[in-house]
Amino acid sequence: MSDLPPPDANPEAPRPPRQVVFVLQGGGALGSYQAGVFEALAEGGFTPDWVAGVSIGAINAAIIAGNPPERRVARLRAFWERVTSTTASLPALQLPLWDTFEQRIGATGAILFGQPGFFRPRNPLAWFGAGGPVSYYDTTDLLTTLNELVDFDLINARQTRLSVGSVEVETGNMVYFDSARMRLTPEHIMASGALPPGFPSVEIGGQEYWDGGLISNTPLQYAMGEKPRVHSLIFQVDLFPARGPRPKNLDEVAEREMDIRYSSRTRTGTDDAGDKQNLRRQVRLFLNRLPAELRDDPVAQQMRDIACAAEIDVVHLIYRPSVPQGSQKDYQFDRATMGRRWAEGRENARRTLHAAPWNKPIPPDVGFRTFDVTNPRKHHS
Repeated sequence: MSDLPPPDANPEAPRPPRQVVFVLQGGGALGSYQAGVFEALAEGGFTPDWVAGVSIGAINAAIIAGNPPERRVARLRAFWERVTSTTASLPALQLPLWDTFEQRIGATGAILFGQPGFFRPRNPLAWFGAGGPVSYYDTTDLLTTLNELVDFDLINARQTRLSVGSVEVETGNMVYFDSARMRLTPEHIMASGALPPGFPSVEIGGQEYWDGGLISNTPLQYAMGEKPRVHSLIFQVDLFPARGPRPKNLDEVAEREMDIRYSSRTRTGTDDAGDKQNLRRQVRLFLNRLPAELRDDPVAQQMRDIACAAEIDVVHLIYRPSVPQGSQKDYQFDRATMGRRWAEGRENARRTLHAAPWNKPIPPDVGFRTFDVTNPRKHHS
């Protein structure tokens, strides 16, 4: 993949080999949608070369990278079944009011009792000590779960690259823990999902780290910052839709605010990445057209550092539920809701694979395209 063709290559020629990248956003209980997407992509033969995640996306990413391909979906299923609450015993009734009740029970259970294999409330006596805790929940159970479901030796063998985003508490800087550059442990994954004040920070190498979603909830920009860039097909799985209905009550207002807050960051980051990559491609095209006497000009030499021939397609798979989920949706860990989100992710990915718009020829001066097959308003750009 290092032998990049010139940007003015025959557009009808077969697409060059591309690395496959999965980019997984944070969103707590919404992350089961990502698992459903991955199941369909795996069925379609898309094995990732690189998985990058933040928060719950980091946990899903670690399970994917930390298992052989034939075991990944089963391990994702094991995780999501473990962390869903006992509301699995509630009957499934096709009634809107019942769905709302079930979701509220799931969210309330998470607040009061935590989630099995994930987090639990701190001992009430801890609040009476000097200083008190620095988080509401203890995440020791997640450490056990990661050690059971993820093979960190496999991750560090670098067969599938894994990158997870976190924030250094004292400096406020975004940091990526990357298996291509360091040895990863369960603590690196936990640090990416350590959302305050619910979860405690995680100490690594004498520094404390929190959830990467505090700064950037999607790792696309990190993946795009890799040098040298190579031809890539990136599946970006987002958990918060930009568009939504007008809120009718305070709970829907809170949900809509959450969606806008997170989706706007993702949209801005994607647009910025696209503008830069298209510019790099056009610079490359321009340099190829320079007459021989200008190719060694100092300005042209500087421009070569900017130029890039990589063709990058970003495929959006966005969780867009048909009915409001409520402001508690990121901690609605009930089993039935998890199953519906998983199924929707799988269906959306299957529709996207069937359309496969990334197989269309790319214009010579374009280095970055986005596709959103399941968006009823816009299919691609």
